[in-house]
Amino acid sequence: MSSQARRYDIVLLGATGFTGRLTAEYLARHIPPELSWAVAGRDIGRLEQLGSQLAFLIPDRGRPGIVQADIDDPLSLQAMASSARLVASTVGPFMEYGEPVVGACVDAGTDYIDITGEPEFVDRIWLGYHERARQTGVRLVHCCGFDSIPADLGVWYTLRHLPPDAPLTIRGYARVHARPSAGTYHSALRAFGRVRQSSAIARRRKGLERPATIGRKVGGAGVRVHREPGTGRWAVPLPIIDPLVVLRSARALDRYGPSFRYGHYGVVGSLPKAIGFVGGAGGMLVAAQIPPARNALMRLKSSGEGPEARQRSASWFRTRFVSTVSETDEEPVVTEVSGGDPGYDETAKMLGESALCMVGDDLPEVAGQLTTAEAMGDALVERLQAAGLTFRIVD
Repeated sequence: MSSQARRYDIVLLGATGFTGRLTAEYLARHIPPELSWAVAGRDIGRLEQLGSQLAFLIPDRGRPGIVQADIDDPLSLQAMASSARLVASTVGPFMEYGEPVVGACVDAGTDYIDITGEPEFVDRIWLGYHERARQTGVRLVHCCGFDSIPADLGVWYTLRHLPPDAPLTIRGYARVHARPSAGTYHSALRAFGRVRQSSAIARRRKGLERPATIGRKVGGAGVRVHREPGTGRWAVPLPIIDPLVVLRSARALDRYGPSFRYGHYGVVGSLPKAIGFVGGAGGMLVAAQIPPARNALMRLKSSGEGPEARQRSASWFRTRFVSTVSETDEEPVVTEVSGGDPGYDETAKMLGESALCMVGDDLPEVAGQLTTAEAMGDALVERLQAAGLTFRIVD
């Protein structure tokens, strides 16, 4: 089936969850009238209720379509994927629920995006589906939320202000004032509990992957605790997917130069807080290896729940990128990506704009598993700027 013959341009899966509902509201307000879309999930009653609420809140935009899709029902996933040009998924944890959706999309020739931050899931999808997606022209773009658009596109934006033919080192420093989402919290615990399995999958991918870096060097920029340049606050390396995504973009695209290094850090302020952060992460890593302890930690946050609008309105994030053309450069270029509540409001915005970008913009002719920089690059940066996220040079 050609993409032009499909009933919907975009299908949002998991629309009745907390982040899914925010994304549905964002799409309802911003989708152009010439595009068609639908909300999808397991419970038809909840989907119908959501559709009615959206039609009441935004009456001039009409009502989205309704698609029933159950992770445990392959035929329903096949029907959903076949009806859409693009499926955007918020259904996590993705290690548990993500692969059947990706498989259905690849089989149907349908593009797919999500908001996962789970490295093992991304590696498993690459191993199982990348080559077939590449051959059939399907785009699989993960991490289209706070994990990892600010890091990936923040570095991409920073490259505009750096020479294209020089060795580059960029370090990202993230500050967040917000309540972490339940999905991010659960994903982190599961990742901690699967360190061995995840490492084995990552090694397997590394052994098979052939990045386009002939004659170029791409690697990390260090994992030590240090002070953030310019502020003096302490920064600790973050064991999350963001630096992996940035380095994958760098391996795929020549614009990152002949030699590129990247490190990603959380800014925690004082040295005691930095020590406490490292100790707390280590304690969680140990606890996650013990199933009863891991299950107890899981119960502290419930999926599908999130903070009220008032709490989210007081939340914010800022990721600052300090770039040097060489390690001896004394005048680094500093850029910044910032916005409001990262785990919910801004993630819904990022996913919504990614979906609109994928179906509506003139993008590179690439396929397979891609990063946001590979798949959308400048087009998505411009969309996010227009939507209220800040990309700027810092004096």
